[in-house]
Amino acid sequence: MKEIQLLSIQVGLPQTHTAREMIGPAEKSWVTSFFKQPVTGRVWLGKTNLDGDRQASKTHGGPEKAVCAYPFEHYSRWQHEFDLPRLAYGAFGENFTLQGLTEDQVCIGDVFAVGDAIVQVSQPRPPCWRLARWWQIKEFALRMEETGLTGWYLRVIKEGQVEAGARVELMERHHPRWSVSAANELMYGRKGRAEDIKELSSCSLLSEGWRNELLKKSSKAGG
Repeated sequence: MKEIQLLSIQVGLPQTHTAREMIGPAEKSWVTSFFKQPVTGRVWLGKTNLDGDRQASKTHGGPEKAVCAYPFEHYSRWQHEFDLPRLAYGAFGENFTLQGLTEDQVCIGDVFAVGDAIVQVSQPRPPCWRLARWWQIKEFALRMEETGLTGWYLRVIKEGQVEAGARVELMERHHPRWSVSAANELMYGRKGRAEDIKELSSCSLLSEGWRNELLKKSSKAGG
């Protein structure tokens, strides 16, 4: 595996926004932590959050979603597809902007050392309406699902200090078959073999939320 680097770390607290009102729930104002700012120096990574970061929605936080990671490799893709301005780190609401690792190269349960901390891939990141509303592009979340370029969530195995510019090292790989791309294909793809869905949904290193969603999908499909 080629060298993986943590290019930037972003944190943000819930804020109320009123200017971006066209997409998503009908409320005139909305609260989100999507807009995150890069931080310099060493940052404490705890079991549920980076220091200075907090989710506005409980569904986007907790121990299974302590950190949202997104590959820098996708920035140019979205910039070109949607004619976006030059994108700063954190453009997609992620905490870790990584280089050298994409969804087809990272697997559920992978364990990485980042600075003093140890983290583990818990699930793909499900794109939601906040992404579309922030960028005022209605189809943005759907396009992320269709392409599988979603990024992923990390749980924290060992708390510690992390810093932008650090090297990220793969320590353990438990499920080489189940890349984030493969998991996304089962969740969002039009077809998925029942036995594959059953296998992934029984993976103890996949977050409970994703296991439950896969079981629902299997049930609806009659699997």
